[in-house]
Amino acid sequence: MTDLTDQVAIVTGASRGIGKAIALLLALQGAKVVAVARSEDELLELGQKTQGLCIVADVSDEADAKLVVAETLSRYGRLDILVCNAGVGSFNELEQFDAAEWDRIFDTNVKGTFLLCKAAVPHFKAQKKGHIVGITSDVAKRTFAHGTAYGASKFAQDAVLASLRKEVRPHGIKVSTIYPGLVDTYFNDTTPGSVENEKTHLRPADIAQAVRYVLEAPTHVVVDELMLHPLTQEW
Repeated sequence: MTDLTDQVAIVTGASRGIGKAIALLLALQGAKVVAVARSEDELLELGQKTQGLCIVADVSDEADAKLVVAETLSRYGRLDILVCNAGVGSFNELEQFDAAEWDRIFDTNVKGTFLLCKAAVPHFKAQKKGHIVGITSDVAKRTFAHGTAYGASKFAQDAVLASLRKEVRPHGIKVSTIYPGLVDTYFNDTTPGSVENEKTHLRPADIAQAVRYVLEAPTHVVVDELMLHPLTQEW
């Protein structure tokens, strides 16, 4: 089993929901967590709990993505783990979407993953090791009505990670993709914690435990893909 103590881990979308749960759990396991999000106040609150580095950044901006990796290396001297969790989504009939909303979803979900991986991979190659974990969605494997923009972005993000996995495996770098079903978060402007969601949704902590599982796999093992659903969700 891989020990996460003192491993340096970047977690994007870390200010709330799944990203926050991942950051807190990795810190609890002894990792040095670099929390990345656009919300400064929520990041600062998280940083007090993780005792790690907090960086306000937009993952869809290439300069910001490079800055995140550069500041991590400046503080800790290396990078071991990249968790690409930042994501947005909205749902509507195709003709109701405008181009700006389509771009917002793709910029965060697809371009953000691409840019952070692009910035991190050279350092992983130099170390001859590293682990990228992408948090996508079960909709990367299926389609549904009103999900054209979000679903398409998750199919694309999945393709980025799957292709990258084949590129970097010879360099000793792992790429794992996690596909959650329904999760009780602030996603799509909803408020978590309802009684109904407790019965029908996964918790952010469930996804964090899945991340821990793939990261703690023995050195010779890579978990390529891992899908999680609440028991009540039909698939």
